[in-house]
Amino acid sequence: MAADQSTAENFAASGVNAFKDSIEKSVTAMTELNTHSKKNLEAVVASVTAATKGAETLGASAMAYSKKSMEDHVAAAKTLATAKSVQEVLEYQTTFAKTAFEGYVAEMKRMAELVSTSMKASMTPINERVTAMVEHAQASRPI
Repeated sequence: MAADQSTAENFAASGVNAFKDSIEKSVTAMTELNTHSKKNLEAVVASVTAATKGAETLGASAMAYSKKSMEDHVAAAKTLATAKSVQEVLEYQTTFAKTAFEGYVAEMKRMAELVSTSMKASMTPINERVTAMVEHAQASRPI
């Protein structure tokens, strides 16, 4: 009977230890999951913040270009109105068209660079989290 009691106590103790280990592993896993989730949320916030800043910069740039373009058109129209001959009109118009086109191409290049910079800035935090998750998955996989 003493042997049966000892076996039952050992079995109960093993069960308690297994349950305790399971709970500790679960708590550790939940803590790790919470840490990763917090870092993921921070990355999303940083990404949205960078994208918002980029959109604001791009919008302000577009408005400034539109304003300057409109002013240039008004100035060109005034200049055309002072022309004394068809030849002068053609010269003014050609000069204006060339200048306007060059300005447009330069502005589009600058805006493309702004978009590119904004996209890189907004994707960097997300890319860092993806890299961290892949590294974590590779480190924790069984060999």
